[in-house]
Amino acid sequence: MIETFMKEVHPVIGIFIRIIFYSGVAILFVPFIVWLERRLLGFFQDRVGPNRVGPFGLFQPIADALKLFLKEDHVPENIDKLIYYLGPILAFIPAFALGGTIPWAPQEGIYQYFTPVANINLGVLYVLAISSLGSYGVVLAGYAGNNKYSLLGGLRASAQLISYELAMTVSLAAIVLVTGSLSMIDVVEYQSTPLWGFVPYLQNWNILTPTGFVAGIIFLICMIAETNRTPFDLPEAESELVGGYHTEYSSFKFGLFFLSEYAAMFVFSGVFATIFLGGYHMLPIRWDALLEAYPEWNHGFLWIKHISYWASPLVFIGKSFLGIFIFIWCRATLPRLKYDQLMSLGWKTLLPAAVVNFIAVAVWMMMSNLYGMMIGYGALVISGLICTIIYLNISSLNLKDAGSRERKLRTAHFNHLKKEGEDQ
Repeated sequence: MIETFMKEVHPVIGIFIRIIFYSGVAILFVPFIVWLERRLLGFFQDRVGPNRVGPFGLFQPIADALKLFLKEDHVPENIDKLIYYLGPILAFIPAFALGGTIPWAPQEGIYQYFTPVANINLGVLYVLAISSLGSYGVVLAGYAGNNKYSLLGGLRASAQLISYELAMTVSLAAIVLVTGSLSMIDVVEYQSTPLWGFVPYLQNWNILTPTGFVAGIIFLICMIAETNRTPFDLPEAESELVGGYHTEYSSFKFGLFFLSEYAAMFVFSGVFATIFLGGYHMLPIRWDALLEAYPEWNHGFLWIKHISYWASPLVFIGKSFLGIFIFIWCRATLPRLKYDQLMSLGWKTLLPAAVVNFIAVAVWMMMSNLYGMMIGYGALVISGLICTIIYLNISSLNLKDAGSRERKLRTAHFNHLKKEGEDQ
C-alpha cells in the first residue's frame, strides 16, 4: 500500500517526504545521544550519571532543553545583529544537510522511495562541501559576539578546519579512486564485491582492506576534529577562552549550537558507516555467492537475506551509534590537545599519511590492471614503504633543524643574560 502510494505521488511531494523523514529521525535521536553520552561518561568515570528525571534518567534531556530554552535571552550591546543571529543558523543547517546523500537502506523495494534524500552522482564531494560550511557558523559566532575570547575561538575553528579538511579530503579521494565513483550509493555497492578481489564469500568493506583501513582511521580522527569534540575542542576551551565562540550566546541560540554538534556527530557517524563499514549491510558476507555455491542451503540463505533487507535501516543506525560510542569514548579517555599539537597532528601526520595512502592506492590499481592482482598488492606494499621511509627521513631532518635552532636561541639568550650580568 505504501509502495503504491509512493509510486503515484508527485516527485516534489516525494522529496519533501524524504526530507521530513530524514530530518525527523536525526532530530529525535539527538536527545537520546545526549542521554547516552551522560550515562556512558558516568560509567567510564565510575559514577551514576543522570537517574532522577524518568526511568534511568531518560527524560533528563527534555528537562535540560526546557530549562535552556526558557532562560532569559541576553543579547550583547554593540554587535552586528545580523551576523550574531546568523551564526547559530549556519551551524545548525549544515549538520542536517550533511546526510542528504546517505543511503540507509537498499535501493530496491519500498526503501528506494525514502532514501537517500537526494541521489546525486557527487555524493562524496557534497559531504566534503557541506561539512566545510559548519565552521562558518562558528567563525561568525566568534566574530559577532564582540568578545576577544569568542573571536579567538572562531579563529581556532577556522584554522582547525583547514588543517583537518585537507587530510579528510585526501583520505576520501583514495576511496573514490578505488570505487570509481563519487556517488554514495556506488560506494556502498562497491563494498558488496568480493573481498580483496578474490575472496568470493566475503564483502569488500573498505575498513577490511589495507588502504581502506588507513583511510578510515584518518577520516575518523578528522571527523572528530570537524565536530570540535574532545580532544579537538580547542574552539570552546573553557580553561583558556571562558567558553569559546558561544560565550555571548544564551537561551535558544545557545541550544542551537549543541543541537548542531550532536546532530553532526550522528550524521558524520553515518557517513563513516556508509563509506567504510559497508553502509546498511548487516554482515560482510555475500549471500548471493553462497546461494550459488551451496544451493542445498537455499532456504536458509534466502531467509537471512530477507532479514538483512528489512533490518537494513536498524543496521545502519546501529553502525552510526558505534561512531557515537567512539566520540564519547574519546571524550572520557583523552585530554584536550595543546594547540600546537592539534596543528602538528593535522599537517605533519594525518595529511602526509593520507597522501602516502593515496599514492599506494594509485600504484596498486595501475599494477593490478597491468600485471594482475598479486603483483598489484606487492607494489602496494613496496610503494607504501618507500613513501613512509621518505617521509620519516624528511621529518627527522626537520626535527634536527628545529633542535639546532632551539639550541642556538638558548645559547644566544644565555650569552645575552651573561653580558647583562657582567655589565651590572
